[in-house]
Amino acid sequence: MTKAAKTIQKIAGKDPIAAALVLGSGLSAIADTLEDRVTIPYSELKDFPGAGVSGHGRDLVLGIMGGKRIAILTGREHYYEHGNPAAMRPALETMAELGAQTLLLTNSAGSLDQRFAPGDLMLISDHINYNGLNPLIGEPTDRRFVNMVDCYNPDYRAKAKAASERLGIALGEGVYFWYSGPSFETPAEIQMAIRLGANAVGMSTVPEVILGRFLGMKVWACSSITNMGAGLSSENISHEHTKTMAVQGAA
Repeated sequence: MTKAAKTIQKIAGKDPIAAALVLGSGLSAIADTLEDRVTIPYSELKDFPGAGVSGHGRDLVLGIMGGKRIAILTGREHYYEHGNPAAMRPALETMAELGAQTLLLTNSAGSLDQRFAPGDLMLISDHINYNGLNPLIGEPTDRRFVNMVDCYNPDYRAKAKAASERLGIALGEGVYFWYSGPSFETPAEIQMAIRLGANAVGMSTVPEVILGRFLGMKVWACSSITNMGAGLSSENISHEHTKTMAVQGAA
């Protein structure tokens, strides 16, 4: 067991967690909805992310949601921070050690599709790894050859859509295009992504999907649409705008 897992059990108890949730930009307030919360700063957990981007939290929060014990990572480390696509591996390995069989990932993304406007949610059905980066490069075992068909679990996607219909929340599906950042995309790059079949673009999530599948988790993911892609509207794209609109999507 990792040192981080032992620390978590010492502070929060040894009851297993059912799922882990990673929050994107501006979404850390979701952790406040947990009951019986226990909050542990990342700084107390060996090899957990620095999460040095404004709008991201820096805590692990454990608690009860819907009668199940879950763990929420209120922020992630992005590839563009230190150039490491496997930056989230220690944290996700720790979640798996603590019992998580399900991994839910959230992010803020730019829309490439008029069906998804700022403030909407998009359930991710597949992704395009435009960067060609992979968190499993250097993994010495044959487990590195991960099957990525249906990497966004169809059963969980169906449940999410059914729940959204009951709640009256619009939830379409689309393909997510991973762009390394930290600069935003050019209008030409946005047009390329559209022609390749993408519906939204962002700077995270794909490495964690690969790691989650590698660790045997059932993975699903959702984007909070914060803006239209460059050249698709007259809005001024900025990180501050992303954080503001992400809060609206979380609500």
